[in-house]
Amino acid sequence: MQQAIDFKADCDALYTLLDPLEEAEFTIETGFKGWTFDMILRHLYVWNGAAALSLSGNEEAFKGFFSKVARSLQNGSLPDFESSYLGGLSGRKLLDNWHNDYPKIVEAFADTDPKMRVPWAGPSMSARSSITARQMETWAHAQAIYDTLGVVRINNDGIKNIAILGVNTFGWTFKNRREDIPDNMPYLMLDAPSGEQWTFGEESNEERIEGLAEEFCQVVTQVRNIGDTNLDVRGSVATRWMSIAQCFAGRAVDPPAVGVRGIKA
Repeated sequence: MQQAIDFKADCDALYTLLDPLEEAEFTIETGFKGWTFDMILRHLYVWNGAAALSLSGNEEAFKGFFSKVARSLQNGSLPDFESSYLGGLSGRKLLDNWHNDYPKIVEAFADTDPKMRVPWAGPSMSARSSITARQMETWAHAQAIYDTLGVVRINNDGIKNIAILGVNTFGWTFKNRREDIPDNMPYLMLDAPSGEQWTFGEESNEERIEGLAEEFCQVVTQVRNIGDTNLDVRGSVATRWMSIAQCFAGRAVDPPAVGVRGIKA
């Protein structure tokens, strides 16, 4: 699957960013809920493992993992569970372990039928959706590290997977907030990093979103407020969607306020 290759490219880019850091720098807090670099890496490492476990077909081990998660969250936070699950792994050792592990995930998914169903916390999903979710999480959480280090990320056209995920979760975004799902999704005209133009939906001058694909991806992953982008948003449906867009699973989450998430000077 190309999605597995795109996932690896974003992992490789994050590793290149983090590899020069000193041990103490992994405790730096980011603009994402105050999570440190360590906390972000643990999160990616643990849930990459969960995705691999779901692909393995070991249903008992998979259910056992989620039972541990559920028990832990009754009295603690997700970062607490992830730290405990990894035995407090941190810093360079955490980076190396994550770096050695994700190529195995890539290899496992790359040779899998994209349509194969795999279990997850809620409904099952296709293997393609599972690895796309891993790319989305890696890309989105990495943005907090890029921002904190003051580095402008250079994206590639692999982010199209994330844009498609944003499109596919249009209806779910409204349903997740118990709002009526609009009859039609706004027309999207997005400029890819390569200069190619990606379009989604039916042509409309009344309801449309135009601009950089990476900014659309930033909005649907909630690493930017729509007000911190240059996206041209027209129409009431498009405006509402961009104010609540959420391509990741779980309860409805509000995007960051204007000016909260961005590159540090």
